[in-house]
Amino acid sequence: MPKAKTNKGTKKRVRVTKNGKVKFRHVNTGHLLSGKSGNRRRKLRRRAVAAKMDAKRIKILLGVVGA
Repeated sequence: MPKAKTNKGTKKRVRVTKNGKVKFRHVNTGHLLSGKSGNRRRKLRRRAVAAKMDAKRIKILLGVVGA
């Protein structure tokens, strides 16, 4: 059986923490920020944590053992 390949697009966009949580960047932070409130922009700056089932799917794409 061939080796499983890591999904490179996913690898560039997310990070798995030591506890197994999946962190990623918020959407809507690239441009057109003048229309968003400062409070909203500040919250978008922080990394988001993926939901449990999404994290499971992402780990499968990354080839993480025990996903």
